[in-house]
Amino acid sequence: MDAGVEGARPVVGLDYLLEKLDGAIAVLAGTRDFAKPAKMAMVLDTARRVMMRDGGCAAIEERAMDLEEAGVFQGSDWATPQILVPDFTIHAFQSPSADTVVVESLSELRLLAVARGQYHHPLITAEEARDFLTRVLVVNISHLFSPPSEVERITQGRLALLSRRVLRYLADQLGYQYVIEMLVKEIWRILQQRPIQVDSVKSMITRIAVSQADPTIDLGNGALGVDRLVTSLFGPTQASREDPGIEIYHMRLKTMDLNSLRNEAIGFARAMHDTGLVSPYHPVLIRHLLSGPDNLIPDALGLSSTGRDCLLCYRDLVYALIDEAVYPETPQAVYGLTLMLERGILYQHPVAPALWRQLGLNLSERSCRRLTSALGDDVPPRVRLLEGVLCILGLPLGVGQGNNPTCQSARALSMWAYNDPDYLLQMVAWAARDDEIIMHFEGKALSSRGVVGLEESALPADLDPVSLLLVPHLDWIYTEMMLLCEDREGDPHRWVNPEFHGWWSGRGFKINVDVETGNLRDLEDFLRHFYAFYHPLYNGNQPLIHPQPAGIAATDSAGRFVGWHAITILRVALDPHAVMRVYFYNPNNDSGQDWGDGLIVDTAGNGERFGEASLPFEQFASRLYIFHLDPLEHGELGSVTQEELERVVAYVHRSWGMGRVPPGGPEGDGSSEESVI
Repeated sequence: MDAGVEGARPVVGLDYLLEKLDGAIAVLAGTRDFAKPAKMAMVLDTARRVMMRDGGCAAIEERAMDLEEAGVFQGSDWATPQILVPDFTIHAFQSPSADTVVVESLSELRLLAVARGQYHHPLITAEEARDFLTRVLVVNISHLFSPPSEVERITQGRLALLSRRVLRYLADQLGYQYVIEMLVKEIWRILQQRPIQVDSVKSMITRIAVSQADPTIDLGNGALGVDRLVTSLFGPTQASREDPGIEIYHMRLKTMDLNSLRNEAIGFARAMHDTGLVSPYHPVLIRHLLSGPDNLIPDALGLSSTGRDCLLCYRDLVYALIDEAVYPETPQAVYGLTLMLERGILYQHPVAPALWRQLGLNLSERSCRRLTSALGDDVPPRVRLLEGVLCILGLPLGVGQGNNPTCQSARALSMWAYNDPDYLLQMVAWAARDDEIIMHFEGKALSSRGVVGLEESALPADLDPVSLLLVPHLDWIYTEMMLLCEDREGDPHRWVNPEFHGWWSGRGFKINVDVETGNLRDLEDFLRHFYAFYHPLYNGNQPLIHPQPAGIAATDSAGRFVGWHAITILRVALDPHAVMRVYFYNPNNDSGQDWGDGLIVDTAGNGERFGEASLPFEQFASRLYIFHLDPLEHGELGSVTQEELERVVAYVHRSWGMGRVPPGGPEGDGSSEESVI
């Protein structure tokens, strides 16, 4: 294992790994058939390490024939590529078995060599190989630029990144013309959720733009959607249409009259609000307006009356934020600032002075090193952090946990940005300036000072700037809180969640799983309370006032249990189709997931706001395993019909509850509570 994948050993160079791989292939080729399985492990392990390096996929493609002739596919379905089914690659790439993922990856790179005429295979033609790979890209389209899902993170860990590297290499070599329409749909689906981290999406749009510029590529029905995406980044306005470059565009601005500048401002704002992406030209215009006709800045931000009023009331602060944070290298700061103004949170008295403090904050050496190592040095670390602060305040539901088991910390950051922004800014100041945060558990102060001295390479790197600094501290404090409850009977989240997330988390607590056995317990009572406290028809039509932490039993597309996961219940309301839905925040980067048994999580089209996921109430209740409530509030437990409850119970028993019914009958008994979210 190497540090590039597992973090266990120092990273070694590609040349060394290739030399090792060639030796392993030679040994496998010279081994008799009955003994090949014993020699296969070295080939597969080394090949995996090679493919995780830049240039590794190309090196494997060059060795495709040698690998096959040595017997790497021998005795498996992959030995007969002419009968392989593209749809089956989905399951192979998502397998928890490293050998399965590696062999599938080797097979795709072998077929790429065949498709490009580098390997004349006796069983499949170049045209057949190209057609197969095209269909593989289509069925695995989300892997091309989306981070691993919760299921993949739990079952595969870092292995989930291997399939993504291979698929992106295939797409780069084959081109996107055959999958462009589906790619565009997938990009729009991701953008509808308004994530903070959009670098992967921008990278994919850039690659598509290169394909678009190639006259030999026919984009087909996807051309319109492609143009909207590409122009949003590289030419949203008349003066930037042909992507002239930052300096030339700035020179053009200097010669424009007021009406032309207004047209540019409106054009940028329209593109930004349409996609959630900000062109690098947009900050150039805004900075130009700071020293010119600043009355056009509201137009450039696309502000409503709420945002305009907020800007006018806090003009000096907003202009200082623009001056310090908005650059072509940090364009998303524009969108974060815009949505922050639209939220009106500057009217909360502590927020404005906290942002002034942030503007003058001196970052510690560790914080600077952390931000630079993860995000680069094209702008100073304080600028990168300020961009992150604006984005998380503007898009509190856009926080993602990356490919890391940090759903608790991501949920806390989102909840604070959503509900208590000045508290979040205090946390940022402590972590960035002091390398410490302090939280209290039942009166006991917990300080993270001196306990997050981990090596930089061991810390999560695929996070937004605020999460990069705060998550290591929060993870440690969360673990400490859990340890303080380890001798208590029941699930520690009963006590930890309100102390960790905020006073608004209900002190009442319900769970439907027994800790010791993992069996279901008191399921009907659990569901009756959930309906009584959260369903408007049973709680006196009382809207949810504060976001509430909750835990779900995460399931895959077949409804099989894969683990416990932390989410936030945001609101419960009728959707445009008169269906009662639960709208919630999922920190898992992409909330649009298939949970099996007909449960398809929606992110748009059913009344969702940016960053929200939703399910009909019954379906959501069937995946819930813990929730909080206010013990002083009283809903109508008796009003929930037995028919409603039975439908939810059936969902549970067909999915994650399968095999969890305790011996001897229904889920009525249980002495303690399960806890793993």
